[in-house]
Amino acid sequence: MVKKMDLLYGSPVYIGDRIPVEMDLSIISYDSVSAQINHLSNIEELKQYKNASEISWINISGLKDIDSIKLLGEEFDIHPLSIEDILHTEQPPKIEIFENYRYLSIKTIQREKRFHHQEERKPVSLFRKRNDQDENPDEFLIDQISIVIMKNVLITFQEMHGDTFNDIRKKILENIGVIRKKGTDYLAYVIIDAVVDEYFLTLNHLEDDIEDYENRSAKTNDEKFIEEIQDTKKYLSQIKRVISSLKGVINKITHHEIFFQADELKPFLQDLNENINHALITVENYREWLSNIMDVNLSIVSYQTNKVMKVLTVISTIFIPLTFIAGIYGMNFEYMPELKYEIAYPIVLGGMGLVASVMLIILKIHHWF
Repeated sequence: MVKKMDLLYGSPVYIGDRIPVEMDLSIISYDSVSAQINHLSNIEELKQYKNASEISWINISGLKDIDSIKLLGEEFDIHPLSIEDILHTEQPPKIEIFENYRYLSIKTIQREKRFHHQEERKPVSLFRKRNDQDENPDEFLIDQISIVIMKNVLITFQEMHGDTFNDIRKKILENIGVIRKKGTDYLAYVIIDAVVDEYFLTLNHLEDDIEDYENRSAKTNDEKFIEEIQDTKKYLSQIKRVISSLKGVINKITHHEIFFQADELKPFLQDLNENINHALITVENYREWLSNIMDVNLSIVSYQTNKVMKVLTVISTIFIPLTFIAGIYGMNFEYMPELKYEIAYPIVLGGMGLVASVMLIILKIHHWF
């Protein structure tokens, strides 16, 4: 984890809670007629796309090469403060409007198995679902995506390799939908929409886990079961913070009418906002669902404990008079006439058995067990 509290202007550093990975640079350039994707080796190769008439989507995965990111900022006139925001992945999502571009950052939720270079990454403190039969447990990661929107260029910066935008790339390359007929504003909207879709995939995955908890709640008294539910509730709190932060960004974009310059995006933003609200409602429903499951499990555990205590109480109640009788004949008085009878021992044992039987009958009549 790299952190630096005192940042000097013009000297940005990566601030995050995982080890940064090497940069992977790709670009998709397209218009209504054609589209192509290229994987580049250095920032210098991007110069030809700066003033091109076609739309260019530049994607940078991995924030380790800070010098290259600074060079890209200089090449595309991105303000140093924006570069610092791109590298500061621990800050809340935000939007900013500059003279020649608009900037926004959002948080994504993705499953670990989608990523590469896993040996280079330190996972953030997120919920992990373990399965004794699965050597590769599922893990969800929260990453920051920074988006720089220009007239004909859109640049995305991601912390890690791998993302959820393959469907977008496919639509562009195969001319599916209307992306190639629209500008960079619409492409930015499509990217945000894909992030929201990923939220729902995450919640659907958690729904399966919660249903499993519900099935187990009446069958287990393992203390780890409650711990799993508590961990899941904590993770849902993290998801809520991520989704709420995006909701704040969308609200700001909606109120800043100049952020997206295409009026046709207004209904899309409204739909996006409704989806985010639905996701937040789903999170709250899941949290309430988990609370109910926890209550059911605690009730079952309490009921089972009461059954055990009832049996132990019955046994203790029966043995109280028997212990009293045994105590009397265990005293060392010299004059105890019963001790001299040959059949005293079986008589006392028989009497104790009779007392125990009578008490069992009485307890049964009163339905105490």
